[in-house]
Parts: sequence; C-alpha cells; structure tokens
Amino acid sequence: MKTMLAQLLPLLLLPLMPLAHAANPNDAQIAAIVVAANTVDIDAGKLAESKTRNKDVRAFAQRMVADHSGVNKQAVALVKKLHVTPEANDTSKSLTQGGETTRDRLKGMSGHDFDKAYVDNEVSYHETVLDALDKTLIPNASNAELKALLAKVRPAFVAHLEHAKHIQAELK
Repeated sequence: MKTMLAQLLPLLLLPLMPLAHAANPNDAQIAAIVVAANTVDIDAGKLAESKTRNKDVRAFAQRMVADHSGVNKQAVALVKKLHVTPEANDTSKSLTQGGETTRDRLKGMSGHDFDKAYVDNEVSYHETVLDALDKTLIPNASNAELKALLAKVRPAFVAHLEHAKHIQAELK
C-alpha cells in the first residue's frame, strides 16, 4: 500500500509543477492561472465529496469546493469590471491538464488510499499555490485591484494548508 502511494504521489503532484515555474505573467495570464488553479481544486474536492467515507475528509473537500468557488467568483467579477479577458497560457493549460490527470488517478483509488492520496495532494497543492502567490502572482500583478484580491485570499490558502496538514497527520 505505501509503495503504491509512493509511486503515485509524484504523478498526483504533476499539476503543481507549472505554478512553480510561471515566469512573469501579465494580469490576463494571472487571471487565467488563478481560475485554473481554483477549478482544479474545486473538481478534486467534488470527487472527494463523492468518494470518501471519512467525515473529516468530506468536510475538508466541501470547504475546498465552497472556498475556491468563492475565489473564482471574485476573480471573474474583477476581470469583468476591469475589462480584462483571462489569457490562457502554458501554466493555466498545464494546471488544467494536470488536474484532469490527478482526478483520473484518484478515481481509481478508494478507502484510506484515496483519502490519503487526496489529502497529501491538497497539502502539496496549497504549499505550491502559496509559493506561487508570494513569488510570482502577487509580485507580477500590475493592477492594484488584482494584487489586492490575491493578497486578500492568501490567508484562506494558509488556513486550507493547515487544515489539510491536520487531516494528513490523522490519516497516517
């Protein structure tokens, strides 16, 4: 069981790689990255809601769906207000594809293996998103309102990470 998870974990983390390497995106690209990153987590949360029997994992997944849906609504409202069209880019496309790959792998799992893989992925995903917010997305946002939105949602990502780490420790 541990060997299977050890082999799957690098594959589950594939959607995280582009966030770590996004190079100086413009505001339209940042908007697309934000929407893609949130959508990946919403979709993973919906899958977890349907597959898990663990009440803590289910509650966490529900929180991810609700919170990331809220961030996407705020981001979409802001780009409409600013008349900015999110610009698909290598990072946003890779996030979307990686999210699909991760969900496909998680779909083949069940029980404790699923719960552990889902939560491990959430820990790594939120660590990477926070790193991208701090080092790439917030510093490169040129519009003050976009920069403020990214800074405003950052504490929620920190809270998600801490919550995921707590569940991760309980699942060991």
